[in-house]
Amino acid sequence: MKVHLHHIPEGDTLHIEGEENPAGLELEQGGFTPTTPLCYSLDVGLSGGGLFATGSLSVQGKMQCVNCLEDFDWDLLIDPFSLQIDLPKSELIDLTPEAREDMHLALPTHPKCDSGGEKQCPARRDDSRFALGRPVEKSVPAWDALDKLKPKLK
Repeated sequence: MKVHLHHIPEGDTLHIEGEENPAGLELEQGGFTPTTPLCYSLDVGLSGGGLFATGSLSVQGKMQCVNCLEDFDWDLLIDPFSLQIDLPKSELIDLTPEAREDMHLALPTHPKCDSGGEKQCPARRDDSRFALGRPVEKSVPAWDALDKLKPKLK
């Protein structure tokens, strides 16, 4: 997402939109694997020695559920997206670093396949006797086992 300063009309904004390869966003580091190009729609302008951009960013991809470890589809959408930066000395400005930062901050730290409400995660059950789909033994309080170890004092 590069912008040439001389293309921005004085006192107005320049609308840019398109698609880019999401590889430069390094979203895999946040556990998100893009499956579509990054789509952007931005209005870019100049004000007070700086550049601003507002609009939206979106990319679809896959994440792994922290409960069942299955991959699921997830849409990463930043709407509204906005930024304000100081004007650099160059005429060509790359907005990718700021977009990368906002997108990484929008990624869930504990992604769950049932967070959208459309499905129920196979690892979650209403029956409390199950954990990850397997029966759980009746719990024994930890102190009971320790009480058996202490010598009888009398």
